[in-house]
Amino acid sequence: MSARFSLGIDLGTSNSVVAVEDLETGRTAIVEITQLLGPNQIGEKPLLPSALYIPHPDEFPENALRLPWSKAAPETIVGQFARDHGALIPDRLITSAKSWLSNLHIDPKKPVLPWKSDIKQSKLSAFECSRRILEHMKEGVLYAENAQGRPLKLAEGQIVLTVPASFDEVARNLTAEAAEAAGLGKVVLLEEPQAAFYAWTAQAGGDWRRQVSPGDIILVCDVGGGTADFILIAINEKDGNLELERISVGEHILLGGDNMDLALAYTLQAKLEATGKSIDSWQFLALTHAASNAKEKLFNETSLKDAPIAVPSRGSSLLAKTVSTKLDRATLEQVVLEGFFPLTKVTDLPQEFRSTGLQEFGLPYAPDPVISKHLARFLTRSLMNVKASEALAALVASRPEALQGQYLKPTAVLFNGGVFKAVPIRTRVLDLLASWDNGTPVRELAGFQPDLAVAKGGALYGRNRATGHGIRIKAGTARSYYVGLESSMPAIPGFKPPIKALCVVPQGMEEGSELLID
Repeated sequence: MSARFSLGIDLGTSNSVVAVEDLETGRTAIVEITQLLGPNQIGEKPLLPSALYIPHPDEFPENALRLPWSKAAPETIVGQFARDHGALIPDRLITSAKSWLSNLHIDPKKPVLPWKSDIKQSKLSAFECSRRILEHMKEGVLYAENAQGRPLKLAEGQIVLTVPASFDEVARNLTAEAAEAAGLGKVVLLEEPQAAFYAWTAQAGGDWRRQVSPGDIILVCDVGGGTADFILIAINEKDGNLELERISVGEHILLGGDNMDLALAYTLQAKLEATGKSIDSWQFLALTHAASNAKEKLFNETSLKDAPIAVPSRGSSLLAKTVSTKLDRATLEQVVLEGFFPLTKVTDLPQEFRSTGLQEFGLPYAPDPVISKHLARFLTRSLMNVKASEALAALVASRPEALQGQYLKPTAVLFNGGVFKAVPIRTRVLDLLASWDNGTPVRELAGFQPDLAVAKGGALYGRNRATGHGIRIKAGTARSYYVGLESSMPAIPGFKPPIKALCVVPQGMEEGSELLID
């Protein structure tokens, strides 16, 4: 049976989004997900914060947290109320669950979250957190579409779930398994930066073919709330048609907008303390949230010199005071632009080592906060990778100047992720790339939807798969996979037999391909 609709699900580190495309009418829309905004308060939002809150059994009245598609209150709260209320009681709040799936040091199915929480029971695994968020999104989509008179049957749809390009096979399989456990069935996985590119082609319409040309190397720069992801896509021509192939994938970097908000909050806290004002841990959470709002306001309204910030007190007295300060533009630019996106040299790479020999368990956050350096390392390694592969080198052979120098030079950039809603940040990255190439500008691909693009791109990709029409980015395995073979030789005291590496999956090998090893 042919699919009636395509569903694109962006399971984000900070926020999640769903897009649905009716394959009969061609209508594509972002689904407003029903979620709790407070006790006995429900609303619809295009963004579902990827946060879970584990309420105490006696914390809320019975049925105060019930959702319209269930008869009883859920064991965990998902979405906006989980994020906002959990910020006040962080011991019961779970965020960044997706990143825990790729943590090699923790069993993703072991209930350890919230991490370092004092609660003794009700902890969840990263896998279970992902399952519950996906289940909420599934129920939200079915409820929303039914309310609009468009009831969906999941078996009649093509469901695409996006993942970071840097996810390894274990994390990808766990994500697909969580989706199936959530009732979504077998899903198709798509890398998030690729989904953003598909969304850009749809938004640009036929004009996208005039914005790129054979020989172009497109950098998809994706920085969201919690992670940074980079890929490179090569544009080539075959039989008069443009072909796209993903040629490089970056690391999974736990660094994003949340780091910037935290940096601003620490800066403002120091400013308050310099004037004799102090804030407690609860107020610091409120300060972080207020700093985030002020950051967006200043970046969006360039005429403003500063933005006011008010941090309430938890005191019950009518005389309880509000701590007030301001975030000025100079401080914003110093912390965000110079702290995370400085005009470094392409030879300036991220700090590899931490200051101490021991590190406690937890998420492997990037020790170096400078995104400029992480981008430099990605492009430097991309050059080495392309030069080491005849197949990849052939894809960029028409633009030999891209291979000259210390890094692989992109010709255009597509920005994605909430961080790049700010024009000054996009401008800074373009200036950074130009400074690495003697002032040669790198063009920005027109058309930009940072929060919604990945979900829309997923729905578009699902449509292409279901109908057999539309563009396709060729993208096999991001890395090569080897097995070790110990040499057969007589035992010798103090000498270990050498290990030979046999490549069983070469980089770029596509799903469904077969390889004969002889």
